[in-house]
Amino acid sequence: MECDILDTLEQLGYNGPLLDEEVLVKACESGLSSLEYINLCVWLTSRLKHICGLEENLSSDPGDSDGLQFEMSALLKELSCPYPTLVSGDLQGRMKNTKDCLKLILYLSTELQAAQIIHAKSLRGGSSVEKSSTSLDLKLICRTLGLSESEYMDAAELFPLIETKINKILEEVPKQHIGKPVLRYPIDSKQWAELEKINAVLSTQYECRRRMLIKRLDVTVQSFSWSDRAKEQIDIMAKAYQPKRHSLVMKPSISLAHLLAAREDICNMVKTSSGSTREKTTCAINKILMGRVPDRGGRPSEIDAPPPEMPPWQKRQEGGGRGGL
Repeated sequence: MECDILDTLEQLGYNGPLLDEEVLVKACESGLSSLEYINLCVWLTSRLKHICGLEENLSSDPGDSDGLQFEMSALLKELSCPYPTLVSGDLQGRMKNTKDCLKLILYLSTELQAAQIIHAKSLRGGSSVEKSSTSLDLKLICRTLGLSESEYMDAAELFPLIETKINKILEEVPKQHIGKPVLRYPIDSKQWAELEKINAVLSTQYECRRRMLIKRLDVTVQSFSWSDRAKEQIDIMAKAYQPKRHSLVMKPSISLAHLLAAREDICNMVKTSSGSTREKTTCAINKILMGRVPDRGGRPSEIDAPPPEMPPWQKRQEGGGRGGL
């Protein structure tokens, strides 16, 4: 739980003293008696109040423990907190152990994450994923080309500005710098629609493969922590692995824009085993030969068929009688 809290707080932009795991656990042991713990709760709830328009608020007075308990209880009820230990029972008996205090921080931080995501989508104008994605792409194009914010606010003026800027850049580069496009023929709307369907199917397949590979990666890394020696270094391993793990995305980002941008050099396929490639990828470990390994079998031609489970059926003989008579 501690690692999840630290990752979430870092993603939210928190830069206080509780980003250290030992300090976080020590503050949670003191609970509402710790000024650092209270300040973190105030930091999270103040941002939730600003985004969600909450009525309840949390003060930062560690001397008024009863008042803090009451304010926190009211705030969690307004947020519809699903944890019974945080919203029910004796008011003075809540958040008296480290686990409940950690659970409170995790709940508030994840609620703030969800609120920020919903708020960002609403600012982009609508819940349409395609619309928000297109708007984001256009903004990235304009920022890459060095166009100011005010220049791409009006959609009617957006594309002429982009075209003018691109033509100006192309005049400054060598003639064969861009190369010839792979797609040389015009495509009508029906063909674009079919290409969209094909890309959607391929994206689904590659997303499934990515999920499988990432799950294999998680399981492999988790298996490294099973030994007693690795258990002592679990925090160091998590700090090294988690940032790289969060950078891996499930869904591929390939779209039809990549088809339009593809040039002829993409058709030059070079095998990973080719000589030119191996000159850059070869290393000392490739020269190590495996010794004699045990024979694990697996050859069907060398396996005898199993004996029949029941005797073969035979026709009843005449005169056999019953019961030995």
